[in-house]
Amino acid sequence: MNGRTSRRALGVPGPLVSLPPAVGPRPCAQRPPSPPPAGPGPPAEEGRGDGVSPGQEAGEGCRTVPLAGHVGFDSLPDQLVNKSVSQGFCFNILCVGETGLGKSTLMDTLFNTKFEGEPATHTQPGVQLRSNTYDLQESNVGLKLTIVSTVGFGDQINKEDSYKPIVEFIDAQFEAYLQEELKIRRVLHTYHDSRIHACLYFIAPTGHSLKSLDLVTMKKLDSKVNIIPIIAKSDAISKSELTKFKIKITSELVSNGVQIYQFPTDDESVAEINGTMNAHLPFAVIGSTEELKIGNKMMKARQYPWGTVQVENEAHCDFVKLREMLIRVNMEDLREQTHSRHYELYRRCKLEEMGFKDTDPDSKPFSLQETYEAKRNEFLGELQKKEEEMRQMFVQRVKEKEAELKEAEKELHEKFDRLKKLHQDEKKKLEDKKKSLDDEVNAFKQRKTAAELLQSQGSQAGGSQTLKRDKEKKNFF
Repeated sequence: MNGRTSRRALGVPGPLVSLPPAVGPRPCAQRPPSPPPAGPGPPAEEGRGDGVSPGQEAGEGCRTVPLAGHVGFDSLPDQLVNKSVSQGFCFNILCVGETGLGKSTLMDTLFNTKFEGEPATHTQPGVQLRSNTYDLQESNVGLKLTIVSTVGFGDQINKEDSYKPIVEFIDAQFEAYLQEELKIRRVLHTYHDSRIHACLYFIAPTGHSLKSLDLVTMKKLDSKVNIIPIIAKSDAISKSELTKFKIKITSELVSNGVQIYQFPTDDESVAEINGTMNAHLPFAVIGSTEELKIGNKMMKARQYPWGTVQVENEAHCDFVKLREMLIRVNMEDLREQTHSRHYELYRRCKLEEMGFKDTDPDSKPFSLQETYEAKRNEFLGELQKKEEEMRQMFVQRVKEKEAELKEAEKELHEKFDRLKKLHQDEKKKLEDKKKSLDDEVNAFKQRKTAAELLQSQGSQAGGSQTLKRDKEKKNFF
């Protein structure tokens, strides 16, 4: 982008390098050979023994030696460019702002296309983040563009927690990338990087000051994402009001400690334009996909009863400045800042929460293996401690259970003794009652036998008297 060379080393994972104007490989033969050494000296082979010790910083103790001829490693940038172009690039934009500020229209205008999307309403119960990914192609460069919009932002009566879903979404993308990095088998070269590279914060054109919701949200996001504030629908206020509004916004951001993204000025090729553009922040933009004929050209513009506002006319708005800074000059720096600053901050905090440190308590270097061993020993110690506590708790519970069982057993024995005694008493009563009944039965039987004997004797006596009377009658006649 504008011939700027990326500052990322070849072996560092993360966003790819930016594209210089010449995409094709540069023939190595066009490079003039390096001049021979000016004077006599030892051959270059003698310096091969000067290695870098394990604790030595890269570059320390190294000597610069001239080349006797052309070698060819000056084609490394071209090799990297070709590889990057073949793999393609990704760029993720987060659009934060209230409903109706023209976020979708501005995205369509920036990338000169029509993105599919449903218009948001003001009836959302909470803030929802809607993500859409598109594959774009320009010349031989492919771009996987992800646009994340905040649906329902600022539409609720209670706006206190409106920023939380946005922060959670950004952290979720960092966490997903971190988990991919921590895998044993990583596939970062094919992994779809969903980390947010740029946050376009849309400010309502009130002309007065920032809303408290805007200040709170930007303050919560400035350590997690590159914030680029823009004044949406800037044609709603006059030029003088817009100038005062920009000064007011900048003053409030500084006084509240909100860190917005500053275009880098450390690269000489873009230092001048970036320094100038930093003074124009926040950008006052207008979006429109409608093309009107102005003069002899078709241009994107907005038609009003009082005149026409041209989107790409820098006298009317800062759309061209935004497009230049966001896409054509600093897209790679935004990706690099996301990886080297915001993601590294999240990664460091997350690893520190997990117990990993770079130095020991004596501020001496601490390797990952030592950290792992220390964490492992700490974990084993905690595990043994918990195991001992659980063992003691188990023994205590067993003793308590034994005491409860003994007490229950004692109660059962006492109950059994009571029931046994009661049973014996009842048995004795029944035996006594049975004995009395048996005595009564025996007495009854004796009385019955006596009665039967008397009855039989009576019968015999009556029979003998009848026979005697019959005999007397017979003798009489």
